[in-house]
Amino acid sequence: MSVIDAFHHRVPAEDEFGYSQAIRSGDLIHVSGQLALDPAGEFVHADDFAAQLERTYANADKVLDHYGATRNQVVSQTLYVVDLRHNAEAAAAGNRAYFGEHRPVSTVVGVTELTFPGQVVEIAFVIDRRLPA
Repeated sequence: MSVIDAFHHRVPAEDEFGYSQAIRSGDLIHVSGQLALDPAGEFVHADDFAAQLERTYANADKVLDHYGATRNQVVSQTLYVVDLRHNAEAAAAGNRAYFGEHRPVSTVVGVTELTFPGQVVEIAFVIDRRLPA
């Protein structure tokens, strides 16, 4: 029997919704939608796209660090963005800043709302540990 290699931020929502932040399957790591939660699990920066994006990517970095992975090993991401027409430029700029020269495949989905009032971005991604760090 295999042991599930799951990662948790240890925030209340994980128990409330019954999910893991990430699960490793061989060389692939599937990461749940990351969002602007502080270390205590409180949603922060309501309606502030840039601040939420920064916090969201910081939470993504915690997942990468846990698995000893780097941003260069992210192979795909899906961004869920409220008011996409208004936030598209900021999403693109934040994405370029986060990944630098690395270019994972990316899908951006405009949505009408997300989990928390004032939440405007959420990002899920897949990591492939076989890629160079």
